[in-house]
Amino acid sequence: MIQFESITKKYANTQALSDINLKIEDGEFVFIVGPSGAGKSTLLRLITREIAPSSGRILFREEDILRIPEAKLPMLRRKIGTVFQDFKLLLNRTVFENVAVPLEVLSKKQKEIEKEVSGVLEKVGLLEKANNFPAQLSGGEVQRTAIARAIVARPEVLLADEPTGDLDPTTALDVVKIMEKINQDDKTTVVMATHNAHIVNHLKKRVIVLAMGKIVKDEKEGKYETG
Repeated sequence: MIQFESITKKYANTQALSDINLKIEDGEFVFIVGPSGAGKSTLLRLITREIAPSSGRILFREEDILRIPEAKLPMLRRKIGTVFQDFKLLLNRTVFENVAVPLEVLSKKQKEIEKEVSGVLEKVGLLEKANNFPAQLSGGEVQRTAIARAIVARPEVLLADEPTGDLDPTTALDVVKIMEKINQDDKTTVVMATHNAHIVNHLKKRVIVLAMGKIVKDEKEGKYETG
């Protein structure tokens, strides 16, 4: 589904990624781990072509995303949902209205929006909070809202960049279990960058370890050894 071929990414005098070769299959749940500065966020941003590599190819369903014209990039990005550590919710909109945004962009009819948003809010356990504003939610509820917004348009891939960084351990695990359920029930491919060794080791998914911009380990049912 997603393939990196000899990817290198440089920022000015810094080399963020070096000779990355990686393949992520349909329906996988993959953790990208490593210390700060290892290249985790850069790797995710390359998948959406928010940034371009300095060299190499990135394939999405065998299509070279670097060859996609700018005008057609929104078509690629509609296939990819993204969850951020800082949420990026609209504070003047309710939970329902925040989650509805991707469907509004796609010009869906109001009846369809109501059905899809209600369904995804029920999936993440927030249907009763639909009319609340972000300021009225707990940290975990805010992150679940962000997840709901990311998946409401039924993307093929869900990218999560440190989604549990500001959450307590119990809430963090609850949030990742929601993503695991989305992966299992909807067959959505999940790629999550994280520092959270407890979550990685608890879920026993594929683990790709980055260090100084290189893949140093790639294991199915792997662990994140931080010591």
